[in-house]
Amino acid sequence: MIFPCEKAVWYNLPQIRADIAAGLVKTGMTQSQAAKKLGVTPAAVSQYLNKKRGQQAVKSESYLEEIDIAVEKIRDGASTQELQSIVCNCCQIITEERMGAESLC
Repeated sequence: MIFPCEKAVWYNLPQIRADIAAGLVKTGMTQSQAAKKLGVTPAAVSQYLNKKRGQQAVKSESYLEEIDIAVEKIRDGASTQELQSIVCNCCQIITEERMGAESLC
């Protein structure tokens, strides 16, 4: 049995990280700086940017808006708690759109 958050860790989180990493790099941050902000390695950021990690699903407008907000907040020094909230919001959007149901989180 796979629990809802387990699916999120395997499928949603890599996508969210990939999209946030791409947004951070687009704003002028280096891959190393983006990696530090996201708590991943620079190699992981490189893989996100080269589409080797993270699903490349079609993204809705609401999801992309949430990613833009996340990038801005992270660049401004968002706290760990804020970052967790941002990731949860993005995950809920993805889950609702892919499954047609509310997230169980």
